[in-house]
Amino acid sequence: MDFNNFLIAIAKIKNIPLPGEASQFKMSPPFRSELIKVYNGAKLKAKRAGVLALFYPDNQQRTKLALILRKTYLGVHSAQIGFPGGRYEDKDKTLRQTAIRETFEEIGISMNLIEVIQRMTDIYIPPSNFYVQPFFAITKSTPVFKKQDSEVEAILEVAISELLDDRFVIQESVMSSNGNLVDVPAYVFNGHIVWGATAMMLSEIKDLTRQIL
Repeated sequence: MDFNNFLIAIAKIKNIPLPGEASQFKMSPPFRSELIKVYNGAKLKAKRAGVLALFYPDNQQRTKLALILRKTYLGVHSAQIGFPGGRYEDKDKTLRQTAIRETFEEIGISMNLIEVIQRMTDIYIPPSNFYVQPFFAITKSTPVFKKQDSEVEAILEVAISELLDDRFVIQESVMSSNGNLVDVPAYVFNGHIVWGATAMMLSEIKDLTRQIL
């Protein structure tokens, strides 16, 4: 999709109710409800994070979305696909500022070039005990990515046409946080599997975007 047409369309977003949890749950892993029960007490002390669903024009003015492949490390989100973003820090005034700052740090997009369009529905992630606040955002210039080598293995550029196409939704066997192999709904982009909380947040973004295009 041409990015200029995308910009015209997203002007309508603020007048549309968010699809919310009903949209997120379309891509929910089957064990999520049990995990939430297990972590119910921990939720009271959950940490906060902000992430960006950042859309931008590529060199041919096609609309793309930036995702990241995280480094392999000793943690529950090791080597998974996610949004650029991260943990709230005391120096941040808001989670919106957190998301913008972390996006700059992780993929090198200047903070003054990022425009937040809409605050999406937040989501609780039991294994890491985080509440994550996603934001729908754009940058109007073609980015020159610079990944944070300590945290980011690769940057994925996903065409909006792929995000909106149901043929990119699959069922995939993945290793859950408790070490069991389970079938989950997932997206497949550029040969990478996107599941869990990232897929749930993408589902709401997908449904919202479909309403304006």
